Amino acid sequence: MIDSAIDGPQHRRTSLSLFWRTFFLLALLLLGSILAWLQTLRSLEFEPRAMQTAQQLASQVNLSRAALIHADAIARTSLLKTMSDQEGVHIVPREPTDQFTPFGKNAITRQIADELSTRLGPGTVIASSVNSQSGLWIGFVIDGDDYWLLTDQERFNTAGGITWIIWLAVAGALSLAGAALIARLINRPLKELSFAASRVREGDFEASRLDENVQTGEIREVNIGFNRMAQRLAKVEQDRAVMLAGISHDLRTPLARLRLETEMSVADLDARAHMAADIAQLDAIIGKFLDYARPEKDALAPVLLADVVDACIYSYKNQADVQITLQLEDNLMVIADEVELGRILSNLLENARRYGKTPETGIARIQIAAISRDKWVLIKIRDSGIGAAPEQLANLTQPFYRGEAARTAANGAGLGLAIVEKTVQRMGGVFTLSIASTGGLSANIRLKRFTDA
Repeated sequence: MIDSAIDGPQHRRTSLSLFWRTFFLLALLLLGSILAWLQTLRSLEFEPRAMQTAQQLASQVNLSRAALIHADAIARTSLLKTMSDQEGVHIVPREPTDQFTPFGKNAITRQIADELSTRLGPGTVIASSVNSQSGLWIGFVIDGDDYWLLTDQERFNTAGGITWIIWLAVAGALSLAGAALIARLINRPLKELSFAASRVREGDFEASRLDENVQTGEIREVNIGFNRMAQRLAKVEQDRAVMLAGISHDLRTPLARLRLETEMSVADLDARAHMAADIAQLDAIIGKFLDYARPEKDALAPVLLADVVDACIYSYKNQADVQITLQLEDNLMVIADEVELGRILSNLLENARRYGKTPETGIARIQIAAISRDKWVLIKIRDSGIGAAPEQLANLTQPFYRGEAARTAANGAGLGLAIVEKTVQRMGGVFTLSIASTGGLSANIRLKRFTDA
């Protein structure tokens, strides 16, 4: 009940921050470029690599065949042993019963096989295995006899899949690191501007100054403009503080004289009482204006909620037209200004007493409840009056706005709920109004919870 009343229906869209959007766009661009360059390099390497490999294999076969043709039987045996030991080239007779697997598992190996057949002539056979023995087998003819030349296939292989994966992983990691660095550099001025704007919003003009000596011209112009704006706002805030102090002094001094003159010169006790009440009301209205316009921050500290509530309801215990029930968790501590929190609760209680009476009995039944939720304390003050129309709720916290129930008994400045909302916000909380399920108006406060941990 309290959770839903205070939080309200909030529809927030989850979206990526500007840093991550910039990072993902840069990363996508860089990775796409890497893949495009990879495909281009493979295409440019394809045909020259096939031609070079075929030429090397054909030269190896021709040199081996020439050496064997011009060597006698004794020298041929020694030559075959030397080629096998030193060059890794084996020449063995080719038998009609040999079982072999054709060479050409991909486009580049098929082109190598076709080029070898063209260079070595008809009858050339190229295989990737013979009789289940893997290797690069090339069948050729010497004086009408068939032979196999076996050489190491790895010497002519293109870069394998693992090589490309490692290269892509390294290039991708470097690209992502570069994208993160670029995104950080691009978004750093915006992050600083956002922080400075939040400081200005909180009234901390000293901490909102931006660097006016950055290298980027556009950012420098923005920072200079923002600093000048913050200076003007600080001057306006100072002038307002001086003006409010002057209003407090200049208006309350003649009011004090009027009250003194009334007490001394007016003989009619009833008239004197009414005049004194009017002067007191004027003084209270001036106080409300000053409270609403007060720019200072509250000094926040841990406050025991039960003590503040007890102090606020003490004056209502002997009033016949007010009944207050409490429902507070034990030892609830909130981060607040104790004096301001007391003024908030007193304001809401007085509002409930005035406008929250049950029409049948004329008694204001007020319920005060407080529970803890995670890092927050949720406080609800609910009356049993006629409440307010749903369309009026958003306007009740606006300065000088009065609900229909308050118009007939308007004796204040119309700033009570506006002051409550502003004070709660200064303490880092949230204030909302809602229609109670049993009728009446519910004032809901959410303040930060204090814990020992």
